[in-house]
Amino acid sequence: MKRRRLFLGALGLLAGAASIAAWKPLTAFNLLVPKDDTAGRVQTDLAYGPLPRQRLDIYRPVRPDKNLPVIVFLYGGAWDSGRRQDYAFVGQALASRGYLVVIPDYRLVPEVRFPDFLRDCALALQWTRANAAKFGGDGDRVVLAGHSAGAYNAAMLALDPRWLGGNRTAVRGLVTLAGPFDILPLDDPASIAAFSHWPRLQETQPVHFANPNALPVLLLHGADDNRVRPRNSLRLKAELDRVGAKADLHLYPDMSHAGILLALAQPLRGTAPALNDIDHFTRRVTR
Repeated sequence: MKRRRLFLGALGLLAGAASIAAWKPLTAFNLLVPKDDTAGRVQTDLAYGPLPRQRLDIYRPVRPDKNLPVIVFLYGGAWDSGRRQDYAFVGQALASRGYLVVIPDYRLVPEVRFPDFLRDCALALQWTRANAAKFGGDGDRVVLAGHSAGAYNAAMLALDPRWLGGNRTAVRGLVTLAGPFDILPLDDPASIAAFSHWPRLQETQPVHFANPNALPVLLLHGADDNRVRPRNSLRLKAELDRVGAKADLHLYPDMSHAGILLALAQPLRGTAPALNDIDHFTRRVTR
């Protein structure tokens, strides 16, 4: 019991230390944290495009049913960092609830800028829809999910009609954790590097694309998030409500920017019900 308390304390310190722009602690966290043994990674380094960063990993339950709903999870990292291998704890956590989970890499700043990382995420979704059945998933029942910059990517794909094309009918919902949806004027080095070149900055903001035909949306945010302020999720919900779209918002008290992601990990699930909330939403929209 004492060892477990020490472990949880160390994870809590790690959760507080991690930031959107510095994810090296996440590598250690992913290696050390106990993971769900009812799910596992079944494929790694699958190509969804010809470029080196266009690779993905797949997770599913150890004893899967057929035609599993699919979650495509897009990680954060300020659009300039991140790698799919550090998110095994997320993949296994979501897969343990009965989903096929796809975690892709995508090209990053400074190799690319907006909107090329969105093009990669859209291509990963297209690949997922076409290939999910090979791994026991239903490519016509997909939920887009993401944390931080990944939540931004997922929101843009779900709300901006330019990105999904014919694959839009396969996407049943959007889940965001601590997403930056309304960041104008650009005042952060990461967002400046990713977006400042675009001539019409409104077109880079998810709030600009709220529309009455939007997919069901679940917005999750930590009330104590000092990196991506909760006003981002509040603002997107307000815009979706204004146009008559359906959006649910859960603000978790005493929860930080990194903490909301780490709450998906097995030892930290008592800090916020994020995994349960994602599970309930996904089951409802993919029913």
